[in-house]
Amino acid sequence: MKKNILTAIIALSVAFLATGCSTMHMGWVAVTKQYKLDDKAMPAYDDMFTKVTKYGDPARAMMKEWKVEEGVSGDDVKESIAALTEEYNMRLTGYVKMYTKEDAKPNEVAEARIWSLCNLTTAKIFLNYSRYYGGFMPCRIMYVRYGNGDAFLISMDMTLAIHGGYPLPPKMLEAALKVKDAMEGIPARAAQGDF
Repeated sequence: MKKNILTAIIALSVAFLATGCSTMHMGWVAVTKQYKLDDKAMPAYDDMFTKVTKYGDPARAMMKEWKVEEGVSGDDVKESIAALTEEYNMRLTGYVKMYTKEDAKPNEVAEARIWSLCNLTTAKIFLNYSRYYGGFMPCRIMYVRYGNGDAFLISMDMTLAIHGGYPLPPKMLEAALKVKDAMEGIPARAAQGDF
């Protein structure tokens, strides 16, 4: 009996240390503010973690999506993104129509396209700050249409890239927020077929 209780205590301790320490550490960092993280860092991480636990899909937790209005085709979206890119002071650095499958099943991807956009001045500022931001470049917008006709535009949620660490220098933050505005505004408007 004592051996079983001791085994149970050890098992619970190991389970707690394996899972609870990370959570406790994040909570401790948030409460003590021992690191000078951006004020929006912990809410952004909490939002991402909430989405991961809700959907079980980490990619979904790091993205934003817009449903494309009925009647707006992939070609319409292409024209819209090309026009809006200039309005938001971005450069279209790439476009690929990945594939089209006309006989796709309702929940199967029937069409996929991807656009790459960049603001070269902002890219230089970010790379001078940290070369690791290069992994996010260029910004992308993905178009996915399913066999049932539903279509979506997907782009990275830039909140953590901007607010997930130490506060960015003011000039860099201003530039980053303009890119974030563009990478949310362009797909939101393109999903409606706006020019």
